[in-house]
Formats: sequence, C-alpha cells, structure tokens
Amino acid sequence: MLPRGPLGRLSRIDPKTAGNARPTCWQLSFCTISGMVRTFDIVVIGGGHAGAAAAWAAGRMGCRVALVTLSAGGIAQMSCNPAIGGVGKGQIVREIDALGGLMGLAADATGIQFRMLNRSKGPAVWGPRCQSDRHAYAAFVQAALAQTPNLEILEGEATDIIADSGHVSGVKIIRSRGGGAMDASGQEELTLGCRAVIVTAGTFLRGLMHCGEKIWPGGRYDEPAAGALSLSLENLGVKLSRLKTGTCPRIASESIDYSRCQRQDGDDVPLPFSYLTERLELEQTPCYLTATNAEVHRIIRENLHRAPMFTGQIQAAGPRYCPSLETKIDRFADKDSHPIFIEPEGRSTNWVYLNGVSTSLPPDVQERIVHGIVGLENARVLRWGYAIEYDFAQPTQLHPTLDAKAVAGLYLAGQINGTTGYEEAAAQGLLAGINAALALRGQEGVILRRDQGYIGVMIDDLVTRGVLEPYRMFTSRAEHRLLLRSDNADRRLTELGRQIGLVDERRWEVFSRKQAVMQEAGGLMSGIRLENKTLRQRLAQPEVTLEALMQSLRDLAAQDGQAPPAAESENQAARWAKVQRLLELYREQPTALEGLAIDYRYAGYVEKELVEAARMAELEAKRIPRELDYAGVLHLRAEARERLSEIRPATLAQALRVSGVTPADITILMIHMQQAREGSA
Repeated sequence: MLPRGPLGRLSRIDPKTAGNARPTCWQLSFCTISGMVRTFDIVVIGGGHAGAAAAWAAGRMGCRVALVTLSAGGIAQMSCNPAIGGVGKGQIVREIDALGGLMGLAADATGIQFRMLNRSKGPAVWGPRCQSDRHAYAAFVQAALAQTPNLEILEGEATDIIADSGHVSGVKIIRSRGGGAMDASGQEELTLGCRAVIVTAGTFLRGLMHCGEKIWPGGRYDEPAAGALSLSLENLGVKLSRLKTGTCPRIASESIDYSRCQRQDGDDVPLPFSYLTERLELEQTPCYLTATNAEVHRIIRENLHRAPMFTGQIQAAGPRYCPSLETKIDRFADKDSHPIFIEPEGRSTNWVYLNGVSTSLPPDVQERIVHGIVGLENARVLRWGYAIEYDFAQPTQLHPTLDAKAVAGLYLAGQINGTTGYEEAAAQGLLAGINAALALRGQEGVILRRDQGYIGVMIDDLVTRGVLEPYRMFTSRAEHRLLLRSDNADRRLTELGRQIGLVDERRWEVFSRKQAVMQEAGGLMSGIRLENKTLRQRLAQPEVTLEALMQSLRDLAAQDGQAPPAAESENQAARWAKVQRLLELYREQPTALEGLAIDYRYAGYVEKELVEAARMAELEAKRIPRELDYAGVLHLRAEARERLSEIRPATLAQALRVSGVTPADITILMIHMQQAREGSA
C-alpha cells in the first residue's frame, strides 16, 4: 500500500512514461479545498528549501501547518547547481540532521556522488558534499512532506499578511478554483487564519530575470514572480531592498567530449550526511573538470557592453564569492583561466550543469563561450544562463529567533534574509519553524551560540551585521572551527533537538548508542595510551590518521597475541583485552572512533577554544530586555546608542559584535542593566 499524506496521496512515477525529466520517484496529488476560510497555527509561504524545512519542523512539533506554494511540483527544487554540502555548507547539513531536519536524509537518498572536501587539511575544515539527482531530491522531499503530520500543502499565491494589534493573524492567498496551476482567470481568494507566518519566498518577491537585453518578471525559470506580497511586507513595516543572483547554462550530456576533460570520481568509501544512514551503497556518477581559456576571456571582454551586470540593466549587488563569469573575467584580469565543473543533474536525465559559467550575457554570446571551452566545442545548450533580481529584507530587522521586530509572529527565512545556497536556506527554515512552534507553546526560542553551530554563526552574522551582498557560509566565518567539525554535529545538537521535540525515538537511539560507544572507547584508549609508549607517541602526533592509529592497535594486538610466558604479569592480558574490545568498537562504529581520535589529536587546541567559548558564554547569558530604551542609558556614546537601537541585540555578547560598539560601551550597558535590576528589586 502506498503511504498517504495528510492532504493527498502518493503515486509512483514510471520514468519510461514520464519522459527524460524525472527518475522513478513519488508524486504528490492534492485534494481540493472546500470553503473560503481555513485556520492553522502556522502558515509557511514558499516551498523552497527554507519553506520545506520550516514546514517539516513545525508539523513534526505538533503545529497545524499550511505550506503555501505557487506549484506543489516545485517544492524543494534545485534551481541552481544540483549539489548539497561543501566546505562550511556540509557542516550546516550535518547540523540540520543532528537537530532532526530533513536535508541530510534527502541528500543521502538521492546523491549520485559523494566526496569529503579538504581531506588534505585539518578536520576543522573537512566538508562533506554530494552531487545530487535534482529531480529525485525534490521528489524525496515532497514525499516526506506529504507524510508529515499536521501539514497541508496549498497551491496558490500569498498576496497579503494580515495583522491585528501588532501581531499576525492570517494570510490571504489566491488560487485557481479546484486547485491546479495558477492562471489568469477562474481564481478564488482564500483566507488562512493563523498565529504565526514564516515567509520563505526565495527569489520570487518582485523577481526580475535577465538574459542579455531581455528582461521579464519571474521567480525562477518558467515560473511567475510574486509581487503583491512585497507590498504587504512593506505595509507591515518590513523594509525591502534588492539583491541579484544567477545561474549557469545547461547542456546535453551526449554532446560533451569527456575524453578532453579531467574525470572526478567520488570517494572510495562515501560518507553519508545523515547520522541515521549507516552506509551508502551506490554506483557513483563521475563529474568532470575543464576550464576557460584566453579565447573565452576575449569573447567575454568584447561583449561586456551587452552584459546586464555592466550596462546598468542590473542594479542590485550579486554574490562576491560566486560571481558571474563576466565579473570574474573583469575582476581577475590577470587570470588565464577559471575552472569549470561539469556536473550531471541526475541519473535519468541528459541535462548537465556547467558550474562556474554563471552568466546573464545574451544567448548568442553564451553559445560562443560554451563552444570555446575544451570538451564543449560541440555542446548543445538546453537552457541559457540567466540572472535574477529580487526583494530581500535586511536581516538586522529580525531578532535572533528570526522573528521580525516590526510585527509579532512574522518570521523570515532563506534568501529573503539575504543569503544564498540551499543549505543556508534550509537551516534558517528549520530554526524559524522550530521557534515559531516554541513561541506558540509559550516557550523560549532557540538561539544557537557561535560555538554551538555554523547555523548559530550564520544567524548571528545576519541579524547583527546585516548583508551588503548575498551571504554564503565559509569555515573562515567561524572563530570556533575546531569545535564545529562535520563529525561532531550530533554531539553538539542532538540533545537540543530531543529537548524541543524534533528528534524522534529512532534518531535518539542511534545517537545514544554512538555516545555509549565513544564513552567506552575513550576509557579504553586512555588506558592503552598510558600503558604503551609507542601508542602514546602516535596519539600525540596531529598528522596521524585514524587508519594509522588503528593499525598501531592491530600491531599491538598481534604483539600481545603471542603466547606470553607464564611469568608475564596480568597487565599484559588486560591490555590485550582492551585492544581487542577497542578494535571491535571500531568495526561497529568507525565514525565514532574517528571523532574520538580527532578529539585526542587536537585536545590542547580544543581546550583553548572551549575556554574562549566559556568566556563569551557569560556574556551570552546576560539577556538584554527587548524594550530597553538605549536613549536613556547615561554615558553611552551616540554611535553606540544609534546602532544598538537599530539592531536591538538579545544579549551582551551579541551587542559586543555590533559594528560601532566598543567594550567600553558594553561596560556602561552592564552597569545600566544592573542598576535597573536593583531599582526594580
């Protein structure tokens, strides 16, 4: 029997009859809504990666949730590169999974190639990444949401957020009568009553697309923009600005000469994202590497007068760390070439993504660029690259719980907060869903510290410093990188996920077993370390890998396995038993032992970071009242008063990170808060 969702049913798609676009997967079928008024606890607007994460979290935490999306088939689409993770981003996916989120499970189930990036460097910057089957990924998430308790998925366009007495109370949507795709006629208006709204509109808010001189409204290729919602947000007091992003051409796989490109295979032993995935067993699909050259650069330079980024046609700022190809050629004029990654979009499609060729140049110029790249001389372009401008809300308008300062009960997550990337969006959506659900319970929201997760670093950066360009996560943004490794996200966050009700019994059982293994192995390793000089020396060397460490244990086991003389002390037999048990634990849970080995290897550095984190935690614990009148704080500098009034930090630690605020200002603020407490006592 097929699993049933809360609103519709699931049916299997046969790739032989579905054409080239999708592999075997599950498809959502939606029921017609009767009546013009519906009531929910939370309404999520937008079905991208942030919206899917928010709906998943809030529904599983017991809230009645409506996910409003222009098209149910567009939920969790990979509109840019078909990949999950990377350096910094992979750590975020592990954190999402540790908290009980969906992205890691979806990546494991639909990945076609897995690699651990930066393996040649220290574990603080290792980044898990997978090439994904983009259609299978979206289908997996859609099927998971269809089975999520308390969740209904409504097709339509959200046009207005209703607020009463400074608190959201509903959302108006328009939809085609009887469901189905939106059209220009036969629409009906539906009012959704609610106590919280999470806006995850991505690039759809007044989206304007560019390809050469051509300009047209849209939120994604062949999908309409959402215009009315921007006006509604502005009427609620949310100030909007503009940002830009772009995507690359797609080409047909059979038209590529792969023999002229460098093959890139996945890891021999692929590591999963989710802590629930025991192992990955799949035939991995190769990617390929090529590069631009002097001829391609010449073509671009000669056509910059036709590039929307250079003619003034596009006014908004684009991502600094993922610029268009024309921007790279102009900005790095001394570079002879730039890498191009040839990435398949799935197992059952011939579409290939040209990672590194993000461009909005006219199609005739794009064609010359593609054909000028080695291996792509005869490539057939299936879709041209394009750029898109869209509305975003400066995230300094949010509290650290991602709710808006302008109106209570309104949460923003994803690209609307000025970020770029599926992982950053999903993390914000997860936290927005969690915090909206907790607020409706009357509980305090979750604010992850900067030493607790990359998600905490990101959200703190956004709400404290704001953005001037699309924000992307890098390990360099985190001052506690050694604490925030990709291997220990569960140790950092799963207990928190359990406390808030998002970590289920299965995940908790897996986590608890791993903790027990690590605790037992830690005791065994400590004992062996003290008893054996060679092993003690090995553990003290940072460059020693887990494999080398385990080989030392095997050598020790072989040595102790020789029949000992009758007069040998009992310590030899005890050590032999410890080694044998440690090797058994390694075979049972190698990743747990790897994390333990890293802990031992970097113990001194970790201790220093923990000391620094503890110092900052003291300031994080000192909450600043939301209603504090900074104008009434005596001796506070004018600049600090202005910046603190704008940001309204939640804690003294966050206040210290606000641009323009000095340690002396924090001291004055502490004295003021102490006096206020004493005066009210």
